[in-house]
Amino acid sequence: MSDKSTSKLSGADRAAIFLMSLGEDEAANVLKHLGPKEVQKLGTAMTSMKNVSRDQVQQVMADFLETVTEQTSLGIGNTDYIRKVLVKALGEDKAGSIIDRILMGGSTRGLEQLKWLDSKTIAEMVRLEHPQIIAIVLSYLDADQAAQVLQELPERIRADVIMRIATLEGVQPAALQELDEIMERQFSGKQRLKSSSLGGPQSAASILNFLESSAEQHIMEQIQDVDDDLGQRIQDLMFVFDDLKDIDDRGMQLLLREISADLLVTALKGADEAVRDKIVKNMSKRAAEMLLDDLEAKGPVRLSDVEVAQKEILTIARRLADDGQISLGGAGEEFV
Repeated sequence: MSDKSTSKLSGADRAAIFLMSLGEDEAANVLKHLGPKEVQKLGTAMTSMKNVSRDQVQQVMADFLETVTEQTSLGIGNTDYIRKVLVKALGEDKAGSIIDRILMGGSTRGLEQLKWLDSKTIAEMVRLEHPQIIAIVLSYLDADQAAQVLQELPERIRADVIMRIATLEGVQPAALQELDEIMERQFSGKQRLKSSSLGGPQSAASILNFLESSAEQHIMEQIQDVDDDLGQRIQDLMFVFDDLKDIDDRGMQLLLREISADLLVTALKGADEAVRDKIVKNMSKRAAEMLLDDLEAKGPVRLSDVEVAQKEILTIARRLADDGQISLGGAGEEFV
């Protein structure tokens, strides 16, 4: 389903994505008000969900908001009501940026507006800025989006930018406001800033986690050549595929429900034996046997394909951790 745009999704698929985004308790409360046929149809759609993209989730949420706004007879206060409902459903931390994107949409300005732009556009906007300015901008973005922007920047400045992010200890509100106003001049409008707590080693580690392995390794080598201690601090905070073995059994079982069989087989072709044992341990006997058979039958896999599959699984793990559904062991416990 990863290649489907939201316009091609059926109503059941869109409803399934929406319910799965709300979490177990909220989804259960919705399902209680549906009839047997509707529950069966939605249940079928939910079990068939695979590789739903972040853009699809956000678009489904945005469409839901638009539909509710058009159909409600309340007239006023709709945005505030929906914001409160979604915060309650998604949690304050997880819901923050996505609610801003859904509810504020085209009216968002300044730094917040950058979250609506594609990575190439942002990179072009900041390419000629001082690396410190670039570091602040990337710290303001979500880690995955920041990683995409970093990938578009000239290779010669990537390590410098990451080091500046890692050593950034927050930004004074006045300085952040000034930067926001610079962005506003390009978008016109004004958006109040929410926080000046940006940067730090964890922010740098989170961004690097979303880079391709080759780019990640090259940047880390450059950082360690300049400041080995800082490089080690960033490395210690990064969550890698081998760290999956530190997730508790319940968390691993929840994670496995979100991963397709094909994706798991590809990722495990290059995995540490301890990770493979942890995964097999948390599967049913039949599922474990099928997995091991598939691994043996698959044959050689390109390293790049293994790395892509592992990155995708790590993204799912971080999402579940952000949702509060699992706790990432080892270095991952510090992810926010």
